[in-house]
Amino acid sequence: MTDDASTSKETNDAAHRAGFVALLGPPNAGKSTLMNQLLGQKLAIVTAKPQTTRSRILGIHNIEGAQLLFVDTPGLHESERTLNAALNDAVDEAVRGCDVGVVLVDHTRGWEPLHDALCEKLARYEKPFVIGATKLDLPKKGKGASTEAAESEGAAIDVPANVTPCDAVVEISALRGEGVEALEAAIARALPESPPLYDPETLTDRPVRWLAGELVREALFEALGQELPYEMAVDVIKYAETSADRVTIDANILVMRDSQKRIVVGRGGSMVKRIGTRARRQIEALVGTQVRLNLFVKVDPKWLKSSKRIEALGYN
Repeated sequence: MTDDASTSKETNDAAHRAGFVALLGPPNAGKSTLMNQLLGQKLAIVTAKPQTTRSRILGIHNIEGAQLLFVDTPGLHESERTLNAALNDAVDEAVRGCDVGVVLVDHTRGWEPLHDALCEKLARYEKPFVIGATKLDLPKKGKGASTEAAESEGAAIDVPANVTPCDAVVEISALRGEGVEALEAAIARALPESPPLYDPETLTDRPVRWLAGELVREALFEALGQELPYEMAVDVIKYAETSADRVTIDANILVMRDSQKRIVVGRGGSMVKRIGTRARRQIEALVGTQVRLNLFVKVDPKWLKSSKRIEALGYN
């Protein structure tokens, strides 16, 4: 469109810009899906279940005239549990450390009280921010079954008048890639002038062994019930290139009770084998070579309530 073309020209004619961009929103607002779309590669785990992201993940994205350092954050939510408190701390740290915030609003659910809290945080730290209406490929809840009907309703979300200083509102379908370039341009305009902060060939600051552990955790979410994966963690205890074309990974799946261990292992080891097969394929796609993945299920009844254990697992 004409507006996008002029925006792109303005960005390209200006001095180079770079900075940290915090992707913020309630659980399951589409932060990880958007980040993977922006990077053109799967970096953050994505499941249909909310609150799957536990750690800050940095994704480095270069466009003409700007380097955007995306920080995928856990969904902000209310809870007093040790792990959830650590996740909320990670969100607060991302807001304080970012140059631009992107507040994501799932248009099927609309504006929520947590969006007010996020915008207040950004305003408190005097951070510019952009609002992204996500999941434009889905209809609004209660508005009919067709995407076309949802798209014909006008603005995807109603932003409260008191939400300032919002720099732009961009409508996005991360799944289809729609609106992504407009979002990039809006973010780039708000970034400070700066040379690139990372080598353009770098994708993330996370080690591959940590990403492998996250892909195992994604497989747990896909294979198991609604609640069980939230009480589990993955600890990669070995990551080694055992030959020119093979990587060997040993990882512990931590559960809190013996009954959970029996579920994860499954009859005759069938469930853990299914989990391992799915995770191995995802890891092979990430590293571009064959992977031997060995999973061990361990009972650790205190991991979820221990701040030291949570930090050691990389969730803080």
